Amino acid sequence: MRPAPDPAAEIGAGFLARAAAVVYWALVIEVLVVVTTAPALAAVVLLAGGEGNAPLIGLCFVPVAPALSAAVFAWRVFLTDRDLAPARHFRRGYRLNWLDVLRWWVPTLVALTVVGFTLANLDAAGVPAAHGLLLVLVALGILLWSAQALVLSSALSLRTRDLVRLAGHYLGARPAAALGTLSLLVAAAGIVVLTSDWVLVLLASPFTYLLLRTAEPVLRDATERFTG
Repeated sequence: MRPAPDPAAEIGAGFLARAAAVVYWALVIEVLVVVTTAPALAAVVLLAGGEGNAPLIGLCFVPVAPALSAAVFAWRVFLTDRDLAPARHFRRGYRLNWLDVLRWWVPTLVALTVVGFTLANLDAAGVPAAHGLLLVLVALGILLWSAQALVLSSALSLRTRDLVRLAGHYLGARPAAALGTLSLLVAAAGIVVLTSDWVLVLLASPFTYLLLRTAEPVLRDATERFTG
């Protein structure tokens, strides 16, 4: 019986071949993220500027998390069984995880939309200006939790209630991973402020790769404890 082919053999052993494979993976994943989110993000541009459009803008972000989850899934394959089929792994990750991701992502979007709308209308909402900082911290906490939930739901099959609990648990249990995620969020915010939100979209592929690498201690512990 012939042995199964080694996926890495498609790439070759040379440095240039491996470097080209990394670039190829990054480009393909980036294109797929953009394609799967482009209609929704285009709608955000059309709706931007109207304060009453906040719920609709929040709705436009629904496809974002499943696409990022598929990117994380594909990058995880890249780190273990690298081949030249990133699109296949992206599609598989999307198919396997989109529903699980939406189960926590939609309520999260609702919470972020409420916080964002309140921040944009502090005076009209009757909220003291000093409370704006508290709302920013709440939004940051939600985003940190979401990043943990994204990686966990991309790599493991968990019930939604277990995922919610674990994502919060690891924020305190693995502070180094949480700090790494925080640094990525700060970098993302800096890119948006200094350039454009579209630049951040075009950097989705490397950002999801860095998020996965940052969350490695979390995934390793969760895999050992809950998938043994």
